[in-house]
Amino acid sequence: MLAGIFGGLLILSGLILTSAFFGYQQPDTTPGIPTGPVGYYFVAFAGCALVGWGGGLIGVARDPSSGGSMTNATIVALVLMSIVRMTAWLIGDYYVWLGSLPRLEVALFLLIALAFLWLRPSAVQVSA
Repeated sequence: MLAGIFGGLLILSGLILTSAFFGYQQPDTTPGIPTGPVGYYFVAFAGCALVGWGGGLIGVARDPSSGGSMTNATIVALVLMSIVRMTAWLIGDYYVWLGSLPRLEVALFLLIALAFLWLRPSAVQVSA
């Protein structure tokens, strides 16, 4: 259940980021994310990766017996995302732009990682 919900949210986020790239290409637009063309290229790349990650999680939600490695990869990705955000929060350059947002993101990502860790079915439940 958690994998399906989180997967759907990742797909939605990925589609928003990817569409932001195409929106940036329109003439006379004000970008929603303050970065240049190279930054939007990487925003679109991240969006595409989120769509793929979300699709994998939805596949796990449909067939839990196939999801051990996907769940582990999701936990690792969420912890890594938290480490990156903790580092950005500690470095003053990012505080001007993001404020305390990375602290909130760290808490959210670590809570989701814990939920994936605690709520995943055991091997006995999956095979039954």
